[in-house]
Amino acid sequence: MEKAWWKESVVYQIYPRSFCDSNHDGIGDINGIISKLDYLKELGIDVIWLCPVYQSPNCDNGYDISDYRSIMRDFGTMEDFDRLLSEVHKRGIRLIMDLVVNHTSDEHAWFCESRKSEENPYWDYYIWREGKGDEPPTNWESWFSGSAWTYCPERKMYYLHVFAEKQPDLNWENDRVRAEIYDMMNWWCKKGIDGFRMDVISMISKKEPFADGVVEPGHQYGDLSPYVIHGPRVHEYLQEMNREVLSRYDLMTVGETAGVTVEEAKKYAGFQRHELNMVFQFELMDLDFGDKGKWNDKPPKLTAIKQVISKWQTGLEGVAWNSLFWNNHDQPRIVSRFGDDGQYRELSAKMLGTCLHMLQGTPYIYQGEELGMTNAGFTRMDQYRDIEALNAYRDFVGGGVYDHDYMMRCLAYKSRDNARTPMQWDDSPYAGFSDVEPWIEVNSNYRQINAASQLADPDSVFHYYQKLIRLRKQYPVIVYGHYELLDADNEAVFTYTREYEGKKLLCVCNFTGEDQKAELPAEFLAPGAKRLIGNYPEQGQPGDLRPWEAFVLLIGE
Repeated sequence: MEKAWWKESVVYQIYPRSFCDSNHDGIGDINGIISKLDYLKELGIDVIWLCPVYQSPNCDNGYDISDYRSIMRDFGTMEDFDRLLSEVHKRGIRLIMDLVVNHTSDEHAWFCESRKSEENPYWDYYIWREGKGDEPPTNWESWFSGSAWTYCPERKMYYLHVFAEKQPDLNWENDRVRAEIYDMMNWWCKKGIDGFRMDVISMISKKEPFADGVVEPGHQYGDLSPYVIHGPRVHEYLQEMNREVLSRYDLMTVGETAGVTVEEAKKYAGFQRHELNMVFQFELMDLDFGDKGKWNDKPPKLTAIKQVISKWQTGLEGVAWNSLFWNNHDQPRIVSRFGDDGQYRELSAKMLGTCLHMLQGTPYIYQGEELGMTNAGFTRMDQYRDIEALNAYRDFVGGGVYDHDYMMRCLAYKSRDNARTPMQWDDSPYAGFSDVEPWIEVNSNYRQINAASQLADPDSVFHYYQKLIRLRKQYPVIVYGHYELLDADNEAVFTYTREYEGKKLLCVCNFTGEDQKAELPAEFLAPGAKRLIGNYPEQGQPGDLRPWEAFVLLIGE
């Protein structure tokens, strides 16, 4: 298998608004990030993925961009960004930017011009359609609830927004739109950034002709997915983007591709396809969805988790590359989702880290994951900030689908705000994130869970993640090894092997708070087996697993 720096890297995702506030306004900023770079260097990560810092009215926390070549005033200035990039590179770390080009803000200059008239040069930069009488062009539901179409009186037409009303979708069929986007990307690359995470990139091509979508039970609107995901020209566009931008630099690229299958992922990220390095797939994250989508409070079975992970590990091997993640800015905290955020928080956080970091692919750590940060524990609607959560409560409770109490449990389990509470740096007021009240409440457990206490504790989750990162750099079998699942039907224990160049690794993870039994292959019971890492000080009897126990064995040295 061909080696590459982005395959061997560990990525750390920063959500700037919630990372560190340097100017006393309760909002994280670029200078705050700069102040914490030595912390990231100590952790050992190789790449920072920076969520959007572009100018934005902040309808969707920066994913509604009004100017691609300016920095949001909340976060600082372009001079601050240039200094960040320089300081990151000084520490031997790379930086990738969030690229949001499926849509812009409705305050972007292009849309401000586009909405004026059909005679305007920008008239078809976005997706405009006539209504059906007094009704929108189709019955599509936005992913943030409500209609995906908004009427514009100036144009006397509707514009499409797959997400919020203030996020109109760009018309990628327009050659000038694509040229503008590629010019902007080249501008950032010439600054010296090291790649892009591409937001909802699988949606840039739409399938015509538009027609009403299927209305699922309990929904007012129809499903737009068949018309906006993996459209007919998406790979043509990405190959063009590769020719015009990506191939000219030594970049890391990862595409957010909702609804992607293994076969489709091979098209986006195939080694010979000249599109992207890897994709984010969400099949694993969708396992705890129910008949009302994400809004339920029921965790998935371990057998389902193993099945999905194994399908992607084996399906992409040798032809494309996996991204590995438990958390991001759109997902609840994994220790509250698949682990135990109470008595066994530290053990389960370490177990989950072990399970992920021993797989083939590029691991992504979301800020605070390396501390075992938990869900927010919000109990009131006025604590939530995320537009998706607010709209869902309005629609589900207001529409009589769920009662208040059950919806609050769903939000506590799945809301994106769980990932967006401030980073917990120390036990001072506001967790050391700021010295004034933050834009969103700090998790009340910050006195117990914070970076300062974990840096001082050699047995902390932080130091465990530090060791996981070091092991990837030390043992190529962790990066490139062949994956094989063992004991697939075990509902409590996840066991798999990795094999590469004469070395073989065994990873064993107990996903429960109870003692469990696991059958270990005989070759790992021989005297030559080396214990690389484990979340208990010493390994117990072979095959006897304590609550949330994880360990890794290596043979062949």
